[in-house]
Formats: sequence, C-alpha cells, structure tokens
Amino acid sequence: MNYIDVFLEAMSAEKGRSQNTLSAYANDLNHADAALPGGLLNATESDIQSYLAGADISASSVARRASCLRSFYKFLMLEKIIKTNPTTNIELPKRAKPLPKLLTTEEIELLISSAGDVRTAVRLRAMLELLYASGLRVSELCGLPMTALLGDRLLIHGKGAKERMVPVHETARNALDKWLAIRSPQESKYVFPSNSASGHITRDGFFKILKKCAVLSGIEPRRVTPHVLRHSFASHLLAHGANLRAIQTMLGHEDISTTQIYTHVLPEKLAQVVTEHHPLSQTKVHDK
Repeated sequence: MNYIDVFLEAMSAEKGRSQNTLSAYANDLNHADAALPGGLLNATESDIQSYLAGADISASSVARRASCLRSFYKFLMLEKIIKTNPTTNIELPKRAKPLPKLLTTEEIELLISSAGDVRTAVRLRAMLELLYASGLRVSELCGLPMTALLGDRLLIHGKGAKERMVPVHETARNALDKWLAIRSPQESKYVFPSNSASGHITRDGFFKILKKCAVLSGIEPRRVTPHVLRHSFASHLLAHGANLRAIQTMLGHEDISTTQIYTHVLPEKLAQVVTEHHPLSQTKVHDK
C-alpha cells in the first residue's frame, strides 16, 4: 500500500488541504522516501535528522520538509501503521531573523521636506515629524487621541492595552502645534481626524501619502513605509548613543531581545559600544 497516497487523501478529505499544499506534500514525501535508507516507513530518528541536516537548501525549506514529515508520521501513528514517531525529537536549524530596513538621516530629512509639496502639507509634516520623533506604530499615530498630548510627551496606549510615555522633541512638537492651530473639526477627539468610518486618517490613507512623498524625494517608494520610519527612529537613536532600555520603552517592546536587533544594523564598532554600555549587557570585571 502506498501510504503517501493514503496520507494525501486524508489531508484532502479530512483537512481540506488545497491542491497546491497537497502537491508540495507529495513532492517532499516522495523526495524523503527516495533519500532515506529503507524509505519513510523504516526511517529512524537518526535517519530523519541526518536527512534534514544534509539537505543543501534554505532553513525555511528544511522547516517545510520537517513540518510535512511530522504531519505524515503523526497520521501514521493515529492509523496505528507505525508504533514510534521518528520526528518527535528532531532539531531544526534556526532561521536567521531579517534585519530591519532603514532610511538614512539624509533620506528622512528629504522625506519630511517633501511634505511641503503635497496637499494637506501641514498635517502630513506633523505626522512625519511625529512618527520619526517618537517611533510610534502607524496604528498608534493614525488613531492618536487628543488626550494623548501631554506637552512634550505622548501617552500611548499600545498593544495589549499597555501604556507608555513617549517624549517628543521640539521640532516635532512645533510641527504638531502648527497642525493643531488649523485642524478641523476642532471637536474631534482625534489629532488627525477624517471622514472615514473610524473618524481618523486611515493607515491606507497615510500609506498612500507616504509613497507620494517618497516619489517627490527621489527615494524608491518600496523602501518607504511607516514601519521603516519606526525602524529608522530606533536605529538612529542607537547610533547616537541612546540607551537600549529607553528605546525599548519608547517602542513599546515587551522583551528587550526584540529591541536588540537594532544593534545588528549598526557598524560593528557602534554595535560594540552599545553592547558594552546598555544596562543589560554590562559585564563587571573582577580583579583576580
């Protein structure tokens, strides 16, 4: 009996897997069946580990093959076709985390300057200045309530309803004040109101305007997104000696390890300085 076909039929009938998924399963299983000593049914844990470790493919492709094999052997166990699952303890190579994409400080300046060339320039200038000055998520920026404005600070309600205080430098504050002076309707509870269903400018609306600014600035539009500005905010602060813990707080990261990725986008020397001096990485040298 061809247990690969039986497995594929079960995935189609019971799990409703798409034809593309079934084809991928079939390719991976047939490849493994041909490569493993004794085929899939006689493979040991060591055989599976060696097969995955010896594959000259990307880590994501290895992970895909491993996932397929796990599903296959789980099915065989449930059907009592095998007594031991050889994929129970297999180890996979760690996937490299992609580094954040950034703009240079000069590109940020060009982008902000280009705001004067579009309609609603005062509002856009305020949004760009605020985004780069505070590292807000785009949803936090677009839905920013008037109650969040506390002088030179913002009270942000982030993910998981967690609050954080974010300082705003003078340039961004001035741009925001200019917008508030002409903002309409004045009674809106949002800093950046609109006629949308939400009552404030939408993420898509801001995204489109941002792309227009990129074109006006001579920057490749695909390189410019709200999240890239957030990454640039964090990386530029870090490059100028800001404390990693402070950046973590401003970004609203729950875990410091999420913020530490920014050390990898800096020149090696700067990264070393940051690693040596931020609180969580300090090492004390003891006299021997």
